[in-house]
Amino acid sequence: MKRRDFLGLTAAAATSLSLSPARSFAEGSGSGPEMTALCDYMSAAKTRALPPEVVEQAKHHILDTLASMVSGSELPPGQAAQRYIRANAAQGTTTIAGTSLTASPVEAALANGVMAHADETDDSHSPSRSHPGSSTVPAALALGEHLGIDGAHFLRAVTLGYDVGTRVVMAMGGADFSYESVLSTHSIAGTFCASAAAACVAGFDARRMRWVLDYAAQQSSGFIVWRRDVDHIEKGFVFAGMPARNGVTSALLVRSDWNGVDDVFSGPDNYFLAYAPKAATGKLVEKLGERYEIAGTDIKKWTVGSPIQGPLDAVYAIRSKQAFEADQVKRVTVRLAPSVAEVVDNRDIPDICLQHMVAVMLLDKTASFHAAHDKPRMQDAAVLKERAKVNLVRDEELAKLLPVRVAVVEIELTDGSRLSERVTAVRGTPRNPMTRDEVIDKARDLIAPVVGGEKAERLIKSVYEIEAVTDIRSLRPLLQRV
Repeated sequence: MKRRDFLGLTAAAATSLSLSPARSFAEGSGSGPEMTALCDYMSAAKTRALPPEVVEQAKHHILDTLASMVSGSELPPGQAAQRYIRANAAQGTTTIAGTSLTASPVEAALANGVMAHADETDDSHSPSRSHPGSSTVPAALALGEHLGIDGAHFLRAVTLGYDVGTRVVMAMGGADFSYESVLSTHSIAGTFCASAAAACVAGFDARRMRWVLDYAAQQSSGFIVWRRDVDHIEKGFVFAGMPARNGVTSALLVRSDWNGVDDVFSGPDNYFLAYAPKAATGKLVEKLGERYEIAGTDIKKWTVGSPIQGPLDAVYAIRSKQAFEADQVKRVTVRLAPSVAEVVDNRDIPDICLQHMVAVMLLDKTASFHAAHDKPRMQDAAVLKERAKVNLVRDEELAKLLPVRVAVVEIELTDGSRLSERVTAVRGTPRNPMTRDEVIDKARDLIAPVVGGEKAERLIKSVYEIEAVTDIRSLRPLLQRV
């Protein structure tokens, strides 16, 4: 399909969807124009060329997610995933990252998804309140290995996954839907992301794409009770492991000649009526082919809780302008909106404790993955000395700027000078994107301690030359420890 033909079709779909959702759903059970446009787009994604800047962003997110999988293999959720594989899923040849294990595509997607969101390391998409990479990449990798696809096909499948799953939640209402419902936007978006990516890997035609989306909808689940999870294990399952598994399952069912409902998004008893009756279904195809959601997805520079990202950016920026040592610091004042500050105020886990991570930044001049997960260091005398200098202020003025999380940091030195920085766009967000070198530095920090420096460099090189990869299975030895 030519781009102009597709854009004309999506425009027609948007016009027809100007009717209220309730009316359009009630008027018939046939296929709606948005589903036709969406599935035609999905079926052509396997061979559709992507803009160069989107290709570059896709490579960043693939590398970032693979690195999160490898590092996550050593964290408690990753260990839990491995226990499950050893006990229940020993059959199969699909990679389990950071281990020497293999499993079936469905089980590998589950395990690698949990590992990818074993911590606050993976990417995130603000408009859909989801973490698309941690479900999309494991699903595409698992089925891609099973079918032996090439690297260019893999990259396009991943990019499609980001475009489809995030748009489903945005059609449902995005952030507003997340505030009004107990359903988990993370698992909903993730399931559709993973299903679209897996369907592209399988190379389905438009009608089979419809059925994949139908089975994705039937598996769409998860609700926000995950907030009570204290070990991040259930959260890893809800955000990533379950959606990745669901996506591969949807594709494998259709690949086994299962049929389904042609349009789960319209007609009687459809998905949106069940979950989001106010859904704006035209958003399913809004700017599809023009706006690539993978380019609008954040990558975390620092592997810590989101509210700490801005303060660490600020300290790093201040130091880049005027060098100083930790013992020259008299006081550090961090200002955050009260609701944001509450999440990270003197917590007992290093990567979500603002005071501790600022102290680490003062001492180390950076904040590595290892430092963010070194709990014994929270009792280190040198760290405690610096931590005592950090004052977190809950600033009501910054609350007025939400949902934009603004951080203000002031550092007072022992000579009386004051240095300050205001961060309105965290590094790694679309408004302040990371460079390729920064993405690589983060990935190297995550991968090398698990599989070794030489493999880390080869994996990084392979991702940025993914078009030359003739079989995605060639990445396996680079993802696994000996």
